[in-house]
Amino acid sequence: MTRTVFVNGDYLPEDEAKVSIFDRAFLMADGVYEVTSVLGGKLIDFAGHSKRLERSLNELDIKKPAVFDDLLEIHRELVRVNEIDDGLVYLQITRGAPGDRDFVFPDPETTEPTVVLFTQNKPGLADSPAAKTGMKIISIEDVRWGRRDIKTVQLLYPSMGKMMAKKAGADDAWMVQDGHVTEGTSNNAYIIKGNTIITRALSNDILHGITRAAVLRFAKEAQMQVEERNFTIDEAKNADEAFITSASAFVMPVIEIDGVSLGDGTPGARTARLREIYLDESRKVAI
Repeated sequence: MTRTVFVNGDYLPEDEAKVSIFDRAFLMADGVYEVTSVLGGKLIDFAGHSKRLERSLNELDIKKPAVFDDLLEIHRELVRVNEIDDGLVYLQITRGAPGDRDFVFPDPETTEPTVVLFTQNKPGLADSPAAKTGMKIISIEDVRWGRRDIKTVQLLYPSMGKMMAKKAGADDAWMVQDGHVTEGTSNNAYIIKGNTIITRALSNDILHGITRAAVLRFAKEAQMQVEERNFTIDEAKNADEAFITSASAFVMPVIEIDGVSLGDGTPGARTARLREIYLDESRKVAI
């Protein structure tokens, strides 16, 4: 079946969808995005993604597109027409296509933002084998720009990080700045020591994860302690458990860091419980 996508107000077959070569995202990485998971045909944490999207647009002074208030309806329509039971909806908004290349922002009164959405079908998304086996990660230097709290389409270095991990026989990489872990290439990073979850505090250094916020809330409700502070790779190697969170991976255990196994080298009980709680509670309020 040909996938239906959304481009600037129109639902189109994917092979008919087009964006200008002068689009600012193509030329300048001048755009933001969100990815919302779909489980059982319903959207997970949509309100959180919508709120973060609005913040990202404001931080970059990109005006909200005319369809902004219709994004929920557009998401639902794409899920419906593409028959997505489990999967993802990708949304990207750029500063638009002014008709030529210039470092100066185009006049927002004459250049409309570009809006693109598409779905990805991921049967069994919540049943990833990695949740049972765990992930192996490596550490790499964090050389990204300083505003990682804005979810921009500037994803070259995270892509390079994933390839570094693949070359090393690992699943992903945690980035390190000034001796401390910032986050994963496309996820937030955590360690567990005893009954305490440790993760970097919110700042411009990391993405303000929507799944992160929900998981930490659920952890506190489950009587786990949470410390939002910096931690080192060495501290992580000596942790009882470690995990990552993201909109598409939910809660995923980490069992090895730079070749060092955590615990007995299998996913920990606390991480497994957090994943179970997150999926159960998120499904209850999916829309």
